Amino acid sequence: MSKAAPVRTSARGNTDRLLVGAGVVASLVVVWLATHQLAALAGFAAGTLALGGLVWTLGRPRGEATPTEFALPDWSVTVAAIERADAAVAITDRAGRLVCGNARYEDWFGIAHAPPRLEVDNASLERLAKAGRSAWRDGKGSADLVEGAGGRWTAGALRAGRGDDYLVWTLTPIAGSDLVADLVPHLVGKLGRALSQAGVAAAIVDPDGKIRVASAGFAQRATGDSAALLTGQDFTPLLRQDERDRITWARDGQRGAPITMFYLPVADPDSAVEPDYNTTPSLMLLADHGTGLGGGGGDGTAAVPHLEALLGPLPLGLAMVDRDGRMLFANPAFMRAAGREHDAPPTYPTDLVVQEDKGPLSDAVRRFSQGPASSGDIAVRLKGMAEEPVSLSLAGVRGLGEAAVLLGLTDSTEETRLKRQVAQATKMQAVGQLAGGVAHDFNNVLTAILGTCDLMLLRHTPGDSDYDDIQQIRANSNRAASLTRQLLAFSRQQTLRPEVLQLPDVVSDVSHLLKRLIGEKIQLVVTHDRDLGAVRADPTQLEQVIVNLAVNARDAIQAKGEGGRITIATRRVTAADVRGMRNAIMPQVDYTALSVEDTGTGIPADHLGKIFEPFFTTKETGKGTGLGLSTVYGIVKQSGGFIFADSEHGKGTKFAVYLPVHYQTKDSPRVEAADARAANVPQVQWSGGGRILLVEDEDMVRAVAERALTRAGYTVVSASDGDEGLEIIQQGEEFDLIVSDVVMPAMDGPSMVREVRKIAPNLPVLFMSGYAEEQLRKQIDIAGVHFLPKPFSVQQIGDKVGAVLSGG
Repeated sequence: MSKAAPVRTSARGNTDRLLVGAGVVASLVVVWLATHQLAALAGFAAGTLALGGLVWTLGRPRGEATPTEFALPDWSVTVAAIERADAAVAITDRAGRLVCGNARYEDWFGIAHAPPRLEVDNASLERLAKAGRSAWRDGKGSADLVEGAGGRWTAGALRAGRGDDYLVWTLTPIAGSDLVADLVPHLVGKLGRALSQAGVAAAIVDPDGKIRVASAGFAQRATGDSAALLTGQDFTPLLRQDERDRITWARDGQRGAPITMFYLPVADPDSAVEPDYNTTPSLMLLADHGTGLGGGGGDGTAAVPHLEALLGPLPLGLAMVDRDGRMLFANPAFMRAAGREHDAPPTYPTDLVVQEDKGPLSDAVRRFSQGPASSGDIAVRLKGMAEEPVSLSLAGVRGLGEAAVLLGLTDSTEETRLKRQVAQATKMQAVGQLAGGVAHDFNNVLTAILGTCDLMLLRHTPGDSDYDDIQQIRANSNRAASLTRQLLAFSRQQTLRPEVLQLPDVVSDVSHLLKRLIGEKIQLVVTHDRDLGAVRADPTQLEQVIVNLAVNARDAIQAKGEGGRITIATRRVTAADVRGMRNAIMPQVDYTALSVEDTGTGIPADHLGKIFEPFFTTKETGKGTGLGLSTVYGIVKQSGGFIFADSEHGKGTKFAVYLPVHYQTKDSPRVEAADARAANVPQVQWSGGGRILLVEDEDMVRAVAERALTRAGYTVVSASDGDEGLEIIQQGEEFDLIVSDVVMPAMDGPSMVREVRKIAPNLPVLFMSGYAEEQLRKQIDIAGVHFLPKPFSVQQIGDKVGAVLSGG
């Protein structure tokens, strides 16, 4: 609370003190002149001071306030001082609390909210907050416009108080006029009579079609009685329209003279708020022909201008065409949808379409401009956008003067973009499924080839004439195996070892390799945003993503024939940023983005939609497999992310990878890097042998696996499918391990294992498959199973079986 001003001593008291002091000094001078003795002078002075102090003590008024005391504030006085009928006044403290306010403030804003946090629109809240900050800083602030449900005001804030601890807010209403209320007395008065003499009938009609007020001339023409009260009656029944679309007074019947109707929305032109024509009353002017307003013809040609004023600001693409096919007007939205945003409307709507569609569009306009009013659509191809047909709506209109056909065209740019995104995603998913199936079948062939090579190498030593040939076959098989792994990566079916990590750490780990790959002539720039969220992905696969994108960028720069720059950046992308991107594919969550941008040749627009497809490449024969970007696409999608490419031919390309931020919860799996690396390494060397049931439908794979396991000291019993394997178990034979394929005809591997577990619940199982382990575990959902990816070598299957039997 503020305090009152300190109580000061009166001017009269100060004068008395001065007179007493002068008298004392005069007495001391007289004593000195009379005695010339210091002792006498000192004694007289001491006595005088003692007597004066006693008199002052006894004579001092009791209860007088000291100069440092303050009177307690009385807020009722403040409220009385700020009471105004023409403005709302409120006082707030530094904590933003409402200290007091006048009655007008309580009526307009209530006492639940204090400035600047009033119940007004967002723009007004920002203006009030800015005024408050200015007042605290500079002593005063203002807001030119504050708008709310209760009205419009200007606001001012003034810093006050002995410690500058308060703000005095003053909100003054902005005077505004009700145009309809102002217009009513004029229509029923002299202006209405003047319009009637000129042959113009006037009325104000509310949005619901009811008449609010009508001039005497309007009442005379509509009812025959100039004194008739039409307030509250429907406007439309007072008029009629004949077969030639002419408007006449309903009272005059079929022989009535045609009239022209002008429509004018009554909206405040000085309002800062965009008028809503659906809730705005209208001024209707009905003019007889020959008045200079209605024109000389009988077809109502003056109807077009008011239609243009009505349809112009609408966000829908609308245009009007006459019976001869000439375009009367087109609003900005129509021209924007037609790809001619800054051009003037053409003479004919057919000027907007390609040559092949001019005839059909001209026939459609002619058809809808004649006969009864009807509507329909026609597919046309616009000039400059011929590859994407658009739907043009046509509707016959009557009674609007020259206007005969209403054209509607919607800006479908965003819709077309979203359709392309969905189509691209669907195509990539289909291609991925095909690639995954091909890779799985090819892995079976490679398993047989690699296994046979390994078995042959056991019988051939270095220096043997066949040794080098076998090694060459094995090397090419391994190369083919890497291609299948890339296909599986594209189809999102490879085995991943995800970890919770930070993207800058992965970029840092691979940056030294990138510098060697791109060469000295190309500059590598790495930037990182702050407060990046962690992501959950396989770091090895992410490194492959970065390397593939960087190598592609290097090739693009080198193809340009000059030095360039590759920029790798990480940045934070919030859910609000995703909403601003207007991307229908990405969920609106937080992401950490990785971008790789180059200054190379760029990608042609006709190639941009194909770059992620497997085996698509623009490089020379022998210089690319076409699997680099498809592998990147698969890794990103399998990690739950998204990748987009933006390129301008001749200037460069930018790839953006979005990975969802991983928020650690109690149930989130924790995968340590050491555990992930150790997942494929056997922990214990097994040498105790054992009985193994081998179930595999591919004869060549079964033969290689059986020979490899037999050579390793195991007793192997083979079965060609799940039914045969289950039958062997049901016959009572005992085994230490089941090694089985997953996908087989008739009974597959998982179905067989479920039946076997009913007989031998603790029997370990090792699945062999060319599909991803993570994907299979989700589909199989069987506890205590192990996984061996195809293709595998003789050594790998032996080590994996030993690890399973040893419990590793």
